Amino acid sequence: MDTLIPVSVQCPHCWQYFEALVDPSQGDQEYVEDCHVCCQPLVLTVVLAEPEFPEVSVRPEND
Repeated sequence: MDTLIPVSVQCPHCWQYFEALVDPSQGDQEYVEDCHVCCQPLVLTVVLAEPEFPEVSVRPEND
């Protein structure tokens, strides 16, 4: 099993930070995950230019 990489992201709704887990074996990806604080749906876009250090951007699902 591949190791999941924890990445701190900020919710654009409540502005709180939470930890998202990125699976580097999936390559670049985009998926919906609820904020762990306010439960609003977010789109997380993951770019793995360097697999050990994924770049994650977050936007509201309905933007």
